[in-house]
Amino acid sequence: MARTVWDSSVGKKTVMAVSGIVMLLYLVAHMIGNLKIYFGAGEFNSYAHWLRTVGEPFMHYEWTLWLIRVVLVVAVVAHATAAYQLSRRDLKARPSKYVHKKARTSYATRTMRWGGIILGPFIVWHLLDLTTGTAHPGGFQAGHPYQNVVDTFSTWYGNVIYIVAMLALGLHIRHGFWSAAQTLGAGGRTRDRVLKTAANVLALLLTAGFIAVPVGVMTGVVS
Repeated sequence: MARTVWDSSVGKKTVMAVSGIVMLLYLVAHMIGNLKIYFGAGEFNSYAHWLRTVGEPFMHYEWTLWLIRVVLVVAVVAHATAAYQLSRRDLKARPSKYVHKKARTSYATRTMRWGGIILGPFIVWHLLDLTTGTAHPGGFQAGHPYQNVVDTFSTWYGNVIYIVAMLALGLHIRHGFWSAAQTLGAGGRTRDRVLKTAANVLALLLTAGFIAVPVGVMTGVVS
């Protein structure tokens, strides 16, 4: 049954919707946590330490954090795989371009695939920069995320990569939230306007919230 569902276009869209919601919930929590950087190094570093002790003593040190990471990896892989396969299926269904070249969809819809392509490498860079420290521009300090964040956004390329990725994320969320709602049957004549408004507001808040961190470093508010 699972294979039958996965092989269908509806099944793949459902997987994309559910995995997208999982990632969206994480992004909301992640953005709120990131904004703690405006309260100073002590607050931000304490928050980072708290993430590793959530669930203790029932959960061992970092177990909850690793559980979240595993769920996110599964969600990202499932989302990307379903998106790729649906894209390939769509291209096979219409191997030639449409006769009418005038765009009939929103900018976010047309750039959905490019957004995913941008976000993929960004996630890898982001992890290598601020999680493992492999690609960190300065001397990576384990247990001192505040200083690591300041180091990253003290470089022009760190700001460019992050801001471009967050703009792509905003467009992705704007269309993705709406698509997920339609796939899961939440849409309707009376709810479509509310869902579209919610998608726009959510995309705007997340984009602004994430970009606020490098802006804070660039302006010297966070230093």
